[in-house]
Amino acid sequence: MSKILIVYYSRKGENYWNGSIKSITKGNTERVAEFIQKAVGGDLFEVETVRSYSESYMTCIDEAKQELREKARPEIKAYPDNFEEYDTIFVGYPNWWGTMPMCMFTLLENYDFAGKTIIPFCTNEGSGMGGSERDLKKLCKGANVKPGLSIHGAESEQSESKAAAWAKKSL
Repeated sequence: MSKILIVYYSRKGENYWNGSIKSITKGNTERVAEFIQKAVGGDLFEVETVRSYSESYMTCIDEAKQELREKARPEIKAYPDNFEEYDTIFVGYPNWWGTMPMCMFTLLENYDFAGKTIIPFCTNEGSGMGGSERDLKKLCKGANVKPGLSIHGAESEQSESKAAAWAKKSL
C-alpha cells in the first residue's frame, strides 16, 4: 500500500469567481485537497508563504506575475515531515499565469522524486492545467507524473464526486 501525501497551496479571501471578485473563507484548492483525502486517505500539508500575498485579488495576481517573471522562490513557513516516506504525492494549486504559484516551486525543488508518483490537481477559472504538468515533470525528475485534474474554482464546492473518482482512478 502506498503512503499518500497531499500538498497544496490555496488562496482564501478575495478570489476571481465567474467573472467577478468574491471573498471565500476556504480556498478552492484546499477544498479539493480535502475531497481527495476523504476519497483515498493520506496526509494533508498546506504550503504557506512567509510573506503573505495582498488581500486584494487584483494586487495578488500582479504580485504572482512579478514572481513568475523573476522566477522567484518565495520562502515558505514549513516543509512536510518525513517526505521521503511518501511514494504518492498529490500536488494541488491554483493556476496562476499558466502554472503553479512560485511557492510550489520552492517546495518541490527541495526533494528527490526518484521512484515517486506525482498526481497534480489545480483550480482555475478557465485556464485548465496550463503548463503546470510540464513544469512538474521538469521539477520532479525521476517521478511518474500522472495526468492532472482541473477543477473550475467556482465549482470547487460541488466537485467532491469528480475529485474522488479521479483520485481513486489515479492511484
